[in-house]
Amino acid sequence: MTSANARRASLRNSLRARRAALSPAARVAAAQALVAQVERIPEFIVDTRIAGYWAIAGELPLAALMSGVSVRGQIWHLPIVDDDGLLRFAPWRTGAELAANRFGIPEPVCTLEQSCAPADLDVVLVPLLGFDRAGWRLGFGGGYYDRSFAFLRDRSAPGKPLLVGIGYAVQEVDPIEAQPWDVRMDYIATDRELIDLTPPV
Repeated sequence: MTSANARRASLRNSLRARRAALSPAARVAAAQALVAQVERIPEFIVDTRIAGYWAIAGELPLAALMSGVSVRGQIWHLPIVDDDGLLRFAPWRTGAELAANRFGIPEPVCTLEQSCAPADLDVVLVPLLGFDRAGWRLGFGGGYYDRSFAFLRDRSAPGKPLLVGIGYAVQEVDPIEAQPWDVRMDYIATDRELIDLTPPV
C-alpha cells in the first residue's frame, strides 16, 4: 500500500466513526435541512433526469428530496453496479421493485434497455465519506463513481451531468490529496450549506 493509500484508508476509518457518532435525531434533521441546499441548484429544479442513491451505512438519506422531484415531473434514478465495475442508472419511484446487489445495496429491477448511461443524466447526487472545499470527494474506495464519470475528469466548465457531492457538514476535511483518477464535484451539498464550485459566469 502506498503512503497516499494508507493516508486515505486512515481518513476513511476516521470519517466512518465520525458519521456513526451522529444521533438518529441529528440524521433526520440533516435530511430535512439538505432539501433547501440542493434545491438552490437550478438544474436540480428544472432538468429531467436526476440520479440519487440508496443510503446505506449512515449515508445522508435522500427521501426528503424525492417528493419534490415527483411533483415537478422529473425522473428519479438509482445506480446499478454492472459486472464490469461501472454504474448505470435506472428510473425508480417509491414502491417499485428493488433487489439487493452483490454488496447488499438495493437496486431497481429493470432490463438493460430501461437503464441509462451516466452521460445521459442531468444531475447526479453522489454519496461521500469526506469532502473538501475544492470539490474533491473521498468515497468508500471502490472507485465506482470515479470510473463511471471519468469522462468529466478534465472538464474546464460544468458538463453533463452535474455532480453534487452529498454529505453531513461534519464530513468536511482538510484539503484532500487528489489522485489522478478522482473526479471533482461541481457542488457539495450538506445539511448546513451549498458549496458552489462552478466557475463564475
